[in-house]
Amino acid sequence: MVAGENGCANAFSKYEELASSLPASQKGIGSSPYRKHEGFWYPEHQLAPTLAMRDTFVARPTDIILATIPKSGTTWLKALVYCVVHRGHHAPADERHPLLVSSPHDVVPFLHSIYENHRSASPVPVLEEMPSPRVLAVHAPFTALPPSVRESACRVVYLCRDPKDTFVSLRHYVDKIKPEGSAMTPFAEAFDLFCDGVSPFGPVWDNMAEYWKKSMARPEEVVFLRYEDLKEDTVGNVRRLAAFLGCPFTDEEAERGVPEAIVTLCSMDKMRSVKANRDGMHWNGRSRFKNSAFFRKGEVGDWKAHMTLDMARRLDDIVEEKLRGIGSGLSMIGQP
Repeated sequence: MVAGENGCANAFSKYEELASSLPASQKGIGSSPYRKHEGFWYPEHQLAPTLAMRDTFVARPTDIILATIPKSGTTWLKALVYCVVHRGHHAPADERHPLLVSSPHDVVPFLHSIYENHRSASPVPVLEEMPSPRVLAVHAPFTALPPSVRESACRVVYLCRDPKDTFVSLRHYVDKIKPEGSAMTPFAEAFDLFCDGVSPFGPVWDNMAEYWKKSMARPEEVVFLRYEDLKEDTVGNVRRLAAFLGCPFTDEEAERGVPEAIVTLCSMDKMRSVKANRDGMHWNGRSRFKNSAFFRKGEVGDWKAHMTLDMARRLDDIVEEKLRGIGSGLSMIGQP
C-alpha cells in the first residue's frame, strides 16, 4: 500500500471507530447488527462508508441521485433512469445495450458501496473519472447526504413503497444473501423490530418523510415517486422522470415509442432473462451473492401472502400516525 492509500485507510478507520461506538441493535431484519446514527438505523458495515460519503463526496450540478429504502424498487428505478438519461448513446432497442450485459447495480452504483470497496475517507478517483451526468444511488436519509448534494442543485429522485411490501421483500432478500451459517431473525420478531423502526436506513417512515418534505420545498431538485404509481402507469411516470431530469422525450421519440421501449427493456421479465442478472455476482461489502437475489416478484400487495391482517393493520396504523400532518401526498402510503 502506498503512502496516500495508507492515509485514506487510516482516515476511514476513524469512521469505523465512530460507528462502533454508536448504539447497537444486535438483531434486525436479517443477520447483520445495526448501528443508530442521528435517529436512523444503518447496517453496521455500511455506516462508516456512509459517513465518509457524507463528508467528502462532491456532487456536480449534473449528478442524478436515486434514493430508496432497500427493496422499494431500487433495481427497477436504476434501470429506468439509466435508460432515460443515456438513451442518446444507448437506444433501448440496441441489442448491445449495457442493461442486456450488466446488472443495473453495475451501471448505477451505490455511493456507500464505492466508499466501502475503496475504504476511502476522501473523494474516490473512480467517481471523479465518471463522465457527466453521473447516476448514483443511496439508501441514506436526506439529512445524511453530502452537503454538496443540496448546494449543487443536482437532481434527486426518491422512490417509496408500501412498507408492508417493503418488509416482506426485504425479508426474502436478506434470507437469500445472508452469509453461510448465519441465522435469520424469526419473521415475527423481525416484524416487531421493523414496527419499532429498526430496519436498514430506517425508520422507513422517517426516511420517506425527509424526502417528501424536500420534494415539497424544492420540487425542481427533488421528486417523490410511489412504487405503486410507477407500476400502474410506468410509461407516464417515465415521461415524468425524463422531464424532471432535463431530458424530456421529443415528439419524434414519442412517435417512435421510445418511452414504451424503455419500459419493456426494464421490465421484470426482461431483466430476469439477462445472464448477468441470473448468474452474475454482487459484493455488498460483507458477502458475495448472485444478482438473482435482486429479482423476486415486484408485485403490489404481495404482503397478503405472508402477513396476517392484524400485522398489516398494526403497521398501517404506525405509518399513518408517524406521517400524520406531513402532507396529503403521503396519505396513501401503507394503505391496503
